[in-house]
Amino acid sequence: MRVTGVFVYPIKSCRGIRVDWAEVTAKGFVGDWGLGDREFMLIDEKGKFVTQRQYPSLATIEVKVAGNELILSADGVNLDFLTFQPSLSGREIRVEIWRDRTTAIDQGDEVAKWFQAALNVSQDFRLVRQSPRYLRPINPQFATAENQPVSFADGYPFLLIGTASLADLNNKLAAKYQDDFQPLPMNRFRPNLVVETDEAFVEDKWKVMQINDIKFSIVKPCSRCVITTTDQVTGERNKLKEPLLTLSSYRQFSGGIMFGQNVIPEQIGTVNLGDEVQVLQVC
Repeated sequence: MRVTGVFVYPIKSCRGIRVDWAEVTAKGFVGDWGLGDREFMLIDEKGKFVTQRQYPSLATIEVKVAGNELILSADGVNLDFLTFQPSLSGREIRVEIWRDRTTAIDQGDEVAKWFQAALNVSQDFRLVRQSPRYLRPINPQFATAENQPVSFADGYPFLLIGTASLADLNNKLAAKYQDDFQPLPMNRFRPNLVVETDEAFVEDKWKVMQINDIKFSIVKPCSRCVITTTDQVTGERNKLKEPLLTLSSYRQFSGGIMFGQNVIPEQIGTVNLGDEVQVLQVC
């Protein structure tokens, strides 16, 4: 088995960036530009995180990195692109992401106003950056060590999906909708790591895997939400609630509708497209 996809999402819920390689850190991938996966996120006026769950049009916002600057553009909106330099010295804001409360760094009025225009909202949205001064720990129920950090990802540093799992889902959707069906791309599920597999959901059986000299613990399945029904290019929601509807017919478990696995790295290093994946331990 080999790595066939490496993705970094600098701003939570905006478009991801497919890369040839990325650095593995305790918090997740860091691209060759030095910014990490989900290092930034949007918050509302109450400090609560904002995602495609509430604003599917976030999928239309493209993020590029040029040197030490971020370049933002929004498809389908008459809005100029914005270039800004991320800051680690801005105003500190208390923020809330799921059950976690932490302190983040405000990225300023210009980028805040740009996002408000791009999303056509009147609320005082702010873009914030995770502060290196404050630890956001992984849920200790699933952590493999004490005080393991995570970015502004939903809960874990990496999301892993096997190619055979998506192929299996697409086969079920094709049988259900026939000529009206278009195969779903992997970006619908916003993974960090994609591994070429022959058996659908074989990653459910993995407990420890290794890429290069880096061991990864596979700690729990990923429960899926309405974001899976959102086209990651157009931002449009599927009116039939697919693929969530079909997934619910065979991937419904006590914790929700599961697709993909949450992963914690046990070492740091580099992952490249084409790297061999070895399974060291199964459940």
